[in-house]
Amino acid sequence: MALEDYLPVLLGLVKDGSHLQHKVQFVWINQEDDAEETAMSNAWYEVLSVLHLMAMLLLSQANLLLLPRISTDGYQPKVSAESRRASIDIFLKAAGYLDCAVRHVLPQFPAALRRDLPVDLAEGVLRALCLQALGQVVDIQLGMAIDSAKATLAVKRRLACEMVKYWQQAQDNIMNLPLANGWGEKHRLFVKWKYVEAKAAAYYYHGLILDEGNTEKSHGMAVAALQAADEYFKESRRACEAFNAASPLSRNPPLWGTVKYLSEKIPKDTSSKVRINRDLYSHEKIMETAPTLPDFALSLKPDDYQLPSVDSSWNEENVNGG
Repeated sequence: MALEDYLPVLLGLVKDGSHLQHKVQFVWINQEDDAEETAMSNAWYEVLSVLHLMAMLLLSQANLLLLPRISTDGYQPKVSAESRRASIDIFLKAAGYLDCAVRHVLPQFPAALRRDLPVDLAEGVLRALCLQALGQVVDIQLGMAIDSAKATLAVKRRLACEMVKYWQQAQDNIMNLPLANGWGEKHRLFVKWKYVEAKAAAYYYHGLILDEGNTEKSHGMAVAALQAADEYFKESRRACEAFNAASPLSRNPPLWGTVKYLSEKIPKDTSSKVRINRDLYSHEKIMETAPTLPDFALSLKPDDYQLPSVDSSWNEENVNGG
């Protein structure tokens, strides 16, 4: 993309503390900040903004690949395995841009100047977007596991539990930021929705595994986990509606993929397990609070993206010659 060609040229302005770093004023329109636009005479601001835009374009591209399409056989619209795999690569690349922005570009700003950055480029927002991209990758992996006859319950539970952690960390990063009404509030609602949805999946698979135990305690814990899954799924539907109703309005798309599967399985399995286990055990012995989810180490990392070398047009001879 043109931005990737622009970046090496732009980096010439900040090379070795160049005196040109503060010579040009850069102006960007904000989405999530109270201020409509932010202007700074600092080339690092432009570098940070370009990386952010590159990541956002990739996130948009990945999500377009995940739009269900009418299949050649004319049945239910679905997302092909090729599209899902391609979107995973794109999400990880976007996460790499954002990770580079946090680790290598933000440290170039003095503390006072960092406070002047719009909330769109705040460290918490950049980290949250990076974690969101990783969370969406795990969501896709879980959907692929659901479609695979070989994937065990343990694999699905692990993926769902990892997904919870990515979305929880994303929420933690933006919780205390002054995201303004509009896109900022919409961003906050999106993260909340996906976090609660991930918890529904994790408790569902945890409940199924607990139910495989042969003890009264494990069955009681299974019922509690499945009831939690059912409650979180209902809450996630409400969170989805709140997201779509927030300005700018968005339409509520039909369920597909992981969520469609869980929307059918969670209520059915919860009611049957509760009924069976309540017949077996007295009500008092069923745990009323959901058991703790297993804590798995996160396996995904953003792509390793390094800022490119300065464009050859900045070579000393070329600059002097010009």
